[in-house]
Amino acid sequence: MDRRPRLAVWKFASCDGCQLSLLDCEDELLAVAEALEIASFPEASSALAAGPYDLSLVEGSITTAHDAERIREVRRQSKHLVTIGACATAGGIQALRNFGATDEMLAAVYPSPQYIETLATSTPIAAHVTVDFELHGCPINKTQLLEVVSAFLAGRRPAIAAHSVCIECKRRGTACVMVQGVPCLGPVTHAGCGALCPAYRRGCYGCYGPMEAPNLPALAQRWQALGATAQRFEQALRSFNAAARGFRMD
Repeated sequence: MDRRPRLAVWKFASCDGCQLSLLDCEDELLAVAEALEIASFPEASSALAAGPYDLSLVEGSITTAHDAERIREVRRQSKHLVTIGACATAGGIQALRNFGATDEMLAAVYPSPQYIETLATSTPIAAHVTVDFELHGCPINKTQLLEVVSAFLAGRRPAIAAHSVCIECKRRGTACVMVQGVPCLGPVTHAGCGALCPAYRRGCYGCYGPMEAPNLPALAQRWQALGATAQRFEQALRSFNAAARGFRMD
């Protein structure tokens, strides 16, 4: 009998929400467990098996020198490495530190900052090792996660759409909120949420990170036409995906 492919799930600087998306698969998780050997998943079990692993799912960003070394070891043990969520793919909300003075932040938050060992930046996993696929979202879409796992089991590229949230709005029949005067990041944001916020007449917050080839200058002009300042637009981009290259105005 051929052995089942071995899966490992890893956590770096993050809130654990994307790992929980895998546990939230419920009935589907049983099928995953039958197709894979879940060799290492500390969020779900204390039973941990050593590598190598066929597929590693990595949540979280790199914020310490220790984690920078640890991710290199994870890469060495993994045949395929997939990053899941905004922290792993774009530095996460903790990447807001990249735009300020880390020493000043530490002094403001901790009574004894001299005991804190941290890097000046929060960076995505791809800034440190080769990544085979990035799954965006804060948190990730569990259906998309199952597609990614299934694709790597089958030896094919995951079928994850690269279009914007605007396409999802059209598919569910949601009227464009910007036409109604509400600033929205939907035109530059990767699909995956089902256009949840626009369905409630709220602008998209950019939870799924930048779509393929986002046109930020054009959207900035539209926001300004709606009365939003350039500073407000830049602040809107600096949220869950603060370090995402496609959301940077420089």
